[in-house]
Amino acid sequence: MDDLEFRLYLKIDIVQLDLWVEEGWLIPETSGGQRQFRDADVARARLILDLMGNMGVNEAGVDVIMDLVDQLHGLRGTMGRLMTAISMQERDVQRRLLESLEEIDRF
Repeated sequence: MDDLEFRLYLKIDIVQLDLWVEEGWLIPETSGGQRQFRDADVARARLILDLMGNMGVNEAGVDVIMDLVDQLHGLRGTMGRLMTAISMQERDVQRRLLESLEEIDRF
């Protein structure tokens, strides 16, 4: 969705949106000089609105939380790639790797 649709959908003004983009909390795609927002951007914006509006989190707190969300997303991707790599190994190697991961998880 484009800039205007995004703002109307979320009931936010251009100043808020520009701040969120400037802070890196939202990173829209650009097409023909226009910002384009995806479903993931809508979810992130809703989180920001909830944090600031309903929970009283300030900008510094939102910055920390959004960074943690990004790190978690990256970790999920890494874990997915790890599990794919493990699944491509021989059965005995898979078993030993998964046992090693279980040992790590106990700590």
